[in-house]
Amino acid sequence: MANHIARKPGPVVLAAMTAAGLLMPLATAPAAAATAAPPAPECVEHFQSWRYTDVHNVCSYTVSVTVEYTNDQWAPCRVIDPDGWATFAGYGTGGNYVTALRTCDPTSQ
Repeated sequence: MANHIARKPGPVVLAAMTAAGLLMPLATAPAAAATAAPPAPECVEHFQSWRYTDVHNVCSYTVSVTVEYTNDQWAPCRVIDPDGWATFAGYGTGGNYVTALRTCDPTSQ
C-alpha cells in the first residue's frame, strides 16, 4: 500500500501561481480595447442564439470584426471575406448578449 504525503508547494510553484494571478487582468484587456474601436460597418450583421453568434459579412470588401458582450467577455478578432461567416460565442444561460460588433486589428492579438 502506498503512502501519499501532501507537500506544500515550493518557491517555484508559488512564483508561477503569483505570476498567473497577475496576468489574469490581462485576459480582459482585449474586450476593453474593443469598446474603444469603431463599430463594424452596417453591412456586417449578426444572428444570436444561446449557443452561437453568427456574423455575416454582406459588404463587398473584407472586414475584421469582434463581438462586444454585455459582460465585457473577450472575443477574438476575425477576418471575414465578402459574403463570409464567422462564429462567436452565444449569450449562454447567463444572458450575455451581444451589444455591438466592432472593427479590430487581427495582428494585435
